[in-house]
Amino acid sequence: MSAHIRHPRDVRQSVCGLPAADVRRWETEQPPRQDHTCEDCYTLLPEAARPDDAHHPPGDATLIDTLRRIVATRQYAKIDGVLVDVWSASVTILIWDRLRDDKRHRLLALPSHELILRCVAIYSRLHQNDGRK
Repeated sequence: MSAHIRHPRDVRQSVCGLPAADVRRWETEQPPRQDHTCEDCYTLLPEAARPDDAHHPPGDATLIDTLRRIVATRQYAKIDGVLVDVWSASVTILIWDRLRDDKRHRLLALPSHELILRCVAIYSRLHQNDGRK
């Protein structure tokens, strides 16, 4: 069974309306994992109804400007149907600024959410041993 997100106002039911007694597993990670969470939970969240702030087809270099604007205003935005938070935008910009041009062109060929996920993965790999001795 897929996990469900708790309704923010009623802890006895999920966002998609299922009562708590019928839910076997709640999604507790922040942010919830998209591949295992009920699609209805995602579509009924208030942020899902928000219109897109920007549309960027693959190869559009203005995506980086939009991410820089997210970091500058410290406010999340919805890009191509995906909410992008300030941390993800700042990590993407941090990695982007340190890449060579050939690597940048390869990343720009991806959809916007894939580009952000790749940059976050690179950042995670670089900093995975920071807290360990």
